[in-house]
Amino acid sequence: MEKNMASWDRGIRVVLAVIFLYLALQNGGAWWILGILGVVFLLTSAIGFCPLYRVVGFKTG
Repeated sequence: MEKNMASWDRGIRVVLAVIFLYLALQNGGAWWILGILGVVFLLTSAIGFCPLYRVVGFKTG
């Protein structure tokens, strides 16, 4: 698995993930969708690989 995310892309994802998880935990209800997205953002930034980028042929790093 080749990394396809730059460090700035990973940083933005971490910040968004924290915001999304905070909103999901505070508001409950349908906000759990943002919580799932936050977890996905954390995982993809941790490994430096985004499967969606590969599908569309996009690379930031």
